[in-house]
Amino acid sequence: MRELHNMYVDGRWSAPVERSVLELSDPATGRPSGHVALGGVADVDRAVTAARRAFPAFGATTTAERVDLLEAVGAEYARRAEDMAQAVTAELGSPLALSRSLHVPSGQSQFHHAAQALRDLDLVERRGRTWIRREPIGVCAMITPWNYPALQPAGKVASALAAGCTIVLKPAQLTPYSAVLLAEILEAAGAPAGVFNLVLARGSVIGDTLNAHPQIDMISFTGSGPVAVGVVAAAAPTAKRVVTELGGKSPQIVLPDADLDTAVHTAVLYALGNSGQTCGAASRTLVPRERLDEFLTALTTAVAGLKVGDPRAEDTFMGPVISADQWDTIQDYIHQGIDEGARLITGGPGKPELPDALTGGHFVKPTVFADVTNDMTIAREEIFGPVMSVIAYDSVEDAISIANDSPYGLCGYVTGTDVRQARTVAEKMRTGYVLINDADFDFNTSWGGYKQSGNGREWADFGIGEYLETKSIVGVDT
Repeated sequence: MRELHNMYVDGRWSAPVERSVLELSDPATGRPSGHVALGGVADVDRAVTAARRAFPAFGATTTAERVDLLEAVGAEYARRAEDMAQAVTAELGSPLALSRSLHVPSGQSQFHHAAQALRDLDLVERRGRTWIRREPIGVCAMITPWNYPALQPAGKVASALAAGCTIVLKPAQLTPYSAVLLAEILEAAGAPAGVFNLVLARGSVIGDTLNAHPQIDMISFTGSGPVAVGVVAAAAPTAKRVVTELGGKSPQIVLPDADLDTAVHTAVLYALGNSGQTCGAASRTLVPRERLDEFLTALTTAVAGLKVGDPRAEDTFMGPVISADQWDTIQDYIHQGIDEGARLITGGPGKPELPDALTGGHFVKPTVFADVTNDMTIAREEIFGPVMSVIAYDSVEDAISIANDSPYGLCGYVTGTDVRQARTVAEKMRTGYVLINDADFDFNTSWGGYKQSGNGREWADFGIGEYLETKSIVGVDT
């Protein structure tokens, strides 16, 4: 059992002023895994005050000083890597192998990438008699989701530190273990008091206070569209900057010349990995009509070979989803798919066969639907679970049109032997990030989406830029 009684404010661990206790459960068993003390409005005020007090000194630090801090955080993160992997698995239910190979390295890398980007970033530019400076925006509030509890806070924190901003982090209430560990890492790495502050609380209790707080200069929010509307509305009276990443309904276009193994591997990895709880999940797979049966046969075989079960077993591909509420939501979508006429290929309602020790866990069958049309609910809405929609198309232009016919535009995937054609298709997709074939995911480039997938970008120099203001000083001769 993990017992988290304190939050991290102004360089010290202290009990919340307005204390309530939340019991967390293991997603794989349903049994209690720990308790966390949650705070309230007074704790937000404490954290913001500390961040505001720390900002003048930290905002005036040199690039070299901030690079050193980022590298120190990265080194400490590496030292605590196994602790972070265990924390992510305990709170999220992610297979331990995935926590070690994806969740932790993606979080750790953000500090290295931010340090490298900061070294190369020109924060002062001269144009004739005008000096152009890029300066830290100030105190930044960060609201992060539960599906990538190592990566999401790390990406935001690394960018803000690189820019010279101070931080108040409010992680998802279901995933506090990794957030507390991140605070310990920053403390051990020597982050000055007040530069990073961690508030554990329910969003419903402190959300408007945090978003509307007059001493906060910027909000970085990752989560659902409906919640983002409230964030923006609360922030509007103080005209603070709001950067959002709001999920997606990402298409994979399988081109007519695609290698079938690569196409199936991409579909499985990016639609079912992390139990489908990924903003950029490849949840719509677009396949040439003439290759549909061939693709479905190969896909069904691949899905049948996946191990679903104990996240602490080394050979588990897919663990549980995070909560009973999330399980119920996914079941509703599966039933909607059936009711709207999609053909269930594999998976479906209910839980997979499991050992007795896991019957209380929130496991979902990897589910594939065919004969899906792009107007069906399962093709339009973000399910956030291991549910794939396979859509047949008649021409490549048809596929591009279907791919872009979505209110979202976060991520896309293209599979094809002719890489030049694949790139041409990628350029026509209205998404912020496109993967071609089995390319490794790049955490050292921009991340963010078009349309209702949000605004702004994260990671590397793109992320740092969101935390900077631009100032022009005109009439300087030297």
